[in-house]
Amino acid sequence: MRVPHPRCRLSFPSQSHNLHTLRSQPIAEVSGALGDLGTLLPILVALTLTSSISLSSTLVFTGLANILTGLFFGIPLPVQPMKAIAAVAISRKFSQEETASAGLFVAAVIGGFSVTGLLDWIGRIVPIPVVKGIQVGAGLSLVLSAGQSLLQPLGWLTPSVGDNLLWALGALIFLLATYATTSRRDGISRIPYALITFLIGLVIAILAISKTSQTGSYDHNDHASQPLFALWRPSALHITTDNFRTGSLTAGVGQLPLTTLNSIIAVTHLSHELLPALPAPQPSALGFSITLVNLLGCPFGAMPACHGSGGLAGQHRFGARSGASIIMLGLTKLVLGLCFNGKLLVSVLERFPKAILGIMVLAAGVELAKVGEGLNNEGARDMWEKASTQETTSDDLLAEEQSSSGAQKTDGGKDARTVKILDPQERKQRWMVMMITIAGLLAFKNDAVGFLAGLAAHMSARIPELSNRWDRSSRHSLRRDDDERTGLLEA
Repeated sequence: MRVPHPRCRLSFPSQSHNLHTLRSQPIAEVSGALGDLGTLLPILVALTLTSSISLSSTLVFTGLANILTGLFFGIPLPVQPMKAIAAVAISRKFSQEETASAGLFVAAVIGGFSVTGLLDWIGRIVPIPVVKGIQVGAGLSLVLSAGQSLLQPLGWLTPSVGDNLLWALGALIFLLATYATTSRRDGISRIPYALITFLIGLVIAILAISKTSQTGSYDHNDHASQPLFALWRPSALHITTDNFRTGSLTAGVGQLPLTTLNSIIAVTHLSHELLPALPAPQPSALGFSITLVNLLGCPFGAMPACHGSGGLAGQHRFGARSGASIIMLGLTKLVLGLCFNGKLLVSVLERFPKAILGIMVLAAGVELAKVGEGLNNEGARDMWEKASTQETTSDDLLAEEQSSSGAQKTDGGKDARTVKILDPQERKQRWMVMMITIAGLLAFKNDAVGFLAGLAAHMSARIPELSNRWDRSSRHSLRRDDDERTGLLEA
């Protein structure tokens, strides 16, 4: 497979990888496409039930986004809800106009960052231990979310026969069993876990709707009696100045650090770690992608969307290895949004077992948190250096993304690169920075706080090194001045 040069990532990449992967492992790609549903479905249903978004518009525009990102990037890049905006919109029961305003505000700011090159600059200067901390913190946040929001409310036999802790236990045992069938070569299980559990959950949801229709026990908010088919009729929102002020200041501002750090910077690094043979997307390209989907979709009531490291980890964990997986997911969303009744879809999604969703989110969180293990070895981008010069340049880091993991790499016939050897103190410092980033993120449930805490720890750890450099520079300058004065006296 011919991989495009990393400096040409804004060109449309070859589709040979997508086609080859789909032909060689179609079931794994289908299963991987469903790996992010545990995060998507609960937020999608909640936003729809509060009338904060249009479900049909969301399916259409996020489906198109899935298709285009799969074609353009060639990796299983997810299209997720903007979680900070979703949390505020659900709690405050935002109107569609206010939710759209928050998404448009974030899209405008991220677009500005992309055009000016600020995102690429941030991606270069953020220390790797801080990035790892954000990734691990995001993974542990998913684990906590799965427990608190999806699994804890369940009883052993409640709330229903099809959704309880017994189902969760069965799904967990099934998940652990799939590890025994995982290939060491590509990390793909021979059992398509996500596909099987999704189909089981879908059958349970349909049976629950069927039972409701037979008993006639509808409430005024239940849409189970709606017709199955209904064509999408797009309608542009009328966003006022008050709507934009409320949405942008109340929800949009809080979303910015989450989108910048977790949806862009962390995704760039994670894609390199999970798919080292493929070129990782540049931060600016991800920023343009997020800007485009929200500028097009939000004015029609679509959910504010971005990419995310958790979704990428989940889809990779359940078998996705190319853009083909999310292209198929996008086509499914597009058909559902264009042709099916959104209200009936809400009824189905609302009845999808939380026991199954919780275990899927749990698995995605663990997969994302696992990347912290590579902090002080070849799993970290800054651990590679030229064997001849013992220096690592930005070009080396870019070229390294095309290579597979190993103890030694070459760059098109140039000097080989080896993994740096860190002394125990350096390893401890990097570990400390990562842990402080994780602690700040989890304690305050805020990526920005974790980022600033990790950055402060990184800078404080470098103070002795910078002080030594300053002393050496000062001594060198004094010695040079002495030599110059001696030369003048001799003359």
